[in-house]
Amino acid sequence: MSGIVGWGSSVPKYRIKVEEIARQWGEDPESFKKGLMLREKSVPGPDQDTITISVEAARYALQRASYVDPGEIGAIYIGSESHPYAVKPSGVTVAEAIGMQPDFHTADLEFACKAGSQGMFLAWSLVDSGRMKYAFGIGADTSQGAPANALEYSASAGGAAFLFGREKVVAEVIETHSYATDTPDFWRREHEFYPQHGGRFTGEPAYFHHLLSCARIVMEKAGMKPSDFAYAVFHMPNGKFPMRAGKILGFKKEQIEPGWVVPILGNTYSGASPMGLAATLDIAKPGERILMVSFGSGAGSDGFVFETTSELPALQDKAPKLRAQLADDPIYLTYGQYAAFRGKIRV
Repeated sequence: MSGIVGWGSSVPKYRIKVEEIARQWGEDPESFKKGLMLREKSVPGPDQDTITISVEAARYALQRASYVDPGEIGAIYIGSESHPYAVKPSGVTVAEAIGMQPDFHTADLEFACKAGSQGMFLAWSLVDSGRMKYAFGIGADTSQGAPANALEYSASAGGAAFLFGREKVVAEVIETHSYATDTPDFWRREHEFYPQHGGRFTGEPAYFHHLLSCARIVMEKAGMKPSDFAYAVFHMPNGKFPMRAGKILGFKKEQIEPGWVVPILGNTYSGASPMGLAATLDIAKPGERILMVSFGSGAGSDGFVFETTSELPALQDKAPKLRAQLADDPIYLTYGQYAAFRGKIRV
């Protein structure tokens, strides 16, 4: 058996409400609150980035898997669209901060919003093959949205870390599948600060085609159907898309809601579906199946089928849960403060 042995999530305390952004641009906030099912989003502080978020999430994962010696972790992969350095790996800084020894493998990964699930797949594969005893897969972002662009209402910050191993597994990996095509729905060229996107094109030929295809194939490979799952987690660019995808596939709202954190968190890009999985593991019971399907523009999806074990309940309260972090005295910003924090005033 191989799978997740520890998990952790990290959310900045700063937030901005949809109304505050809409007021700045003379927009109707209800169109975003109802149409995209968004109320507010997280904002990284001036001293927060993908590395600091990854460190906190990884430390919480190790807090849960307290028996694991960091020196035995053989790999760490960090997926993000917002690595702080263009040339310098995030992974080495995170590894040193959590106490890993110098002899490990690492890579910074990019594939839009599915970079985090790529890291999870690589980490699990190395562990499952017996090549390594433990490996980390992390998805984290401080995502970007240009002023007055629709993305500004959702692009947020946060991350989740998953430690994979073969002993004391809390969520076994039953099946995986990846699905990708060359679909240019969203991109950011070298030296550009903000990404561009194809508007509604990002929905039908991109998000829904890839996510639904991947979900159907991974369920078929596992010999399962929607009713076999207690929970389903889909990539959350907004509140509407994952709910619609679940309905098309045959999932009920109750199966999706535990990991549906986007209305009060925003779209954490590479951290989105991993954070939904973390929120689900926070409350799941032994013997329950979880479907997770990511999506990354460009475009592709990674699908995972997990089954929880009797080891899970003992670890749930050993580190801060995701929804508890979201509710823990958030600090709301004005648009001016938000613009300063995110470096939106450029000269």
